[in-house]
Parts: sequence; C-alpha cells; structure tokens
Amino acid sequence: MVLTKKSTIKKYAKLIVRVGANVQKGQTVQVYADVDQAEFAALVVDEAYKAGAKKVNVEWGCDSITKLNYRHASVKTLSTILPWQEEKMKWQSEELPARIMIESSDPDGLKGINMEKMQKASRARYKISKPYSEKMENRHQWTIAAVPGEAWAKKVFPGLRKSQAMEKLWQAILETVYVTDDNDPIEVWNQVNEDFKTKCAKLNAYHFERLEYKSSNGTDFKVWMMPKGRWCGGGETDLNGRYFNPNMPTIEVFTTPEKGKAEGKVVSTKPLSYQGQLIENFWFEFKDGKVVDFGAEKDKDKELIEKMVTMDEGASMIGEVALVPCESPINKQNILYYNTLFDENASCHIALGRGFNDCVEGFEDLKKEDFDAMGVNDSMIHVDFMVGAPDLSIVGYTHEGKAVQIFENGNFTAEFN
Repeated sequence: MVLTKKSTIKKYAKLIVRVGANVQKGQTVQVYADVDQAEFAALVVDEAYKAGAKKVNVEWGCDSITKLNYRHASVKTLSTILPWQEEKMKWQSEELPARIMIESSDPDGLKGINMEKMQKASRARYKISKPYSEKMENRHQWTIAAVPGEAWAKKVFPGLRKSQAMEKLWQAILETVYVTDDNDPIEVWNQVNEDFKTKCAKLNAYHFERLEYKSSNGTDFKVWMMPKGRWCGGGETDLNGRYFNPNMPTIEVFTTPEKGKAEGKVVSTKPLSYQGQLIENFWFEFKDGKVVDFGAEKDKDKELIEKMVTMDEGASMIGEVALVPCESPINKQNILYYNTLFDENASCHIALGRGFNDCVEGFEDLKKEDFDAMGVNDSMIHVDFMVGAPDLSIVGYTHEGKAVQIFENGNFTAEFN
C-alpha cells in the first residue's frame, strides 16, 4: 500500500483553511479537534496563520472523557453552563471567528451512555446557548472536515491492521475532497462550486410546490416546499460577503421544506451515527409534517430514536431534504464510513430538526419571526438519515401541477445533470 505523503496531508490542511473556512487576514480562528489529532491540528493552525489569522485557538475533545462525565456527573452538573463558558459564547457571537471542526471520532465512542441523562442536560444547556448561536448564524465562516482516527479506521476496515486501516481511510478521505499528490485541489473546488451553482439554478427555476419519493423498500413520501424556499449546495456566502464551504466533502444539493407539511413513510438505507451510537434498519411515518410512528430492527435503536424525536417540539419535524445521486463518487467508493459527513454524501437524505434560514430567498433581510412564519423548522437537533436507493424515484410538482422527474433509478435525470 502506498503511504500518503506528508506534503499531500499539508495540502489538505491548506484546503480546509483556504477553501473550507476561507480564513481572512486579521481574523480569529477556532479549531476543534480530538486529542489524538494534535499533529494534523498543528498543520491547520500553521496554515491559518499563513492565511493571515491574528490568533488561532484550539479546543480539544475526547470521547472517553465525555463518556466518563456522563457516567459520573449529575444531571444538574451536566446541565450547568458556568459563567466563563457563557462569556466565551458571548465573545464568539461578537468576535465571529472562523470555525474549523476536525472530525475523527470513533462511531461507537459514546456507546452505553445514559441517553436520558444526555437529553436532559442538552436541553438545559441549549436554552442558554441558543441566543448566542442565533446571533452568529450566517455571520461567520465554518467548516467540517475529517481525518482518520484509529478506532474509526478499524470500524470502517475491520479486517485490516490499525496502520493499514489508517492508511486506507486517509486515501479514501483525500479522494472525497479531491486532494492528490500532484493536483491543485483549490482549483478543483472552484469548479465543483460552479457546478453546484448550475444545478441549484435548474432546480430553483421550477419553484416546486412538493416532492414525491418512491422506492421498492417501502419509501412512499411527500414533502412540501416553502413558497420562498431555494435549493443550495457547495459553498455559501455569509452576511459579511465571505464565501466558504461548510462541508468537506460535499455532493448534496439541499433545501429546507415547509414545517408541518410532510406525509408518508421513509425507510433508511444506511446506518445513522447519532451521539456516538449507531442506529440501523429504521423507518419513519409522517403525518401533518410530524413523525407519528417509527420502527427499527433492534429495540435499543427504537429507544434511541424515541429520545431523538422527543428532544424538543421541532425534533419530530423535517429541517432538510437533500439530493445525492447513487453515482456519487463517495457512494462509488462502496465504503460505509459510519460518519454522517461522508454517508450523507453517498445517498439522498432527510434531516429531522432544525432547518436552514439561508434556504429562504432574501434571508439576508429577514428576522427570526419571519423564518418562523415562512415555515423554517426550529430545533436543538439536526440529524440527517439516508434514504437513497438504486430504484429511488423523486418527482417534483410545480404550483401549476406539472410533474417533473428529478430522480430516476437513484440518479438525477438528464435535465439536472
């Protein structure tokens, strides 16, 4: 097996900083990484300073410590946001740093924790953190990218030794973000973003009233669009005019549908990694836009789903529908990553929970009450689950009643390619 060159990994770090977060001269940068990613985090920090950052802060995470906290600390303690922590949120909402999240966690890293305890603590903290998050929304750049972790690599490639699994996962990740030993990935991403603009323009031109999904696995589902909703994909522009790429990789074209307007059944086609635990072979039934029934192969997964859809009022409603063809290069890798950042880009997916304000035309001039009135769902969660299938059909219906085949046999029709 050919070992990944350090120069190629450095190129990836530069891509994350320059194209992902698009760090600006004089800007503060917040990097979030697991403790075993110190070497790669240092490359990102170095590239951020080369891009002109005035200060780069790094915050470290560790699943085993998080698990110990949930095991031993009380709900009251876990629910408490200390004054200095709230002061940091306030500072971030005013400073608006570019944020870089480096994913590498073990998909089973939080397996066995008390989910009810986590749910109660999350609800309590969210009440305090929400105003600061809302103040930052669409006003700063952020990006999520991934590097291999040993436990994650072994989960994806269980038949290989740790070193082999790590190397194979490195090669797979770099392929998804268009980084090779001898190319300029920044140029590639510029072209990818242009392609996204073209595809979104084709979809937006129809102003669909609703979409209808069907596949032989049992999916039979209708979802209605917001009158002023729009399709997005690839890079985004914040309210300060800075262009950035939130997800690396990304294949999806997505929108936020109208709250409370979805009917029918959707069946999952890939496992869902939720709060460090895996949910497999599950389905949801919707009525009047809400989950009214659900099922899963395993009882423990049903319990997880129940806790997920009852996190708050909006957790049982839809915040996103996303289109990803079966011919997606990530799907063609035939790798189950057990990580939503990748698996959602191998399959059409739907998200329960929070919708996206910037999926509304003219969002720049609107306030929260406007988004609520238009039907953007609000929730403390945003959980993507995959529904793409080789025979998936998606038909869009215009307000005039015209039927437009968007997906056929799991892929975009010729009109939208």
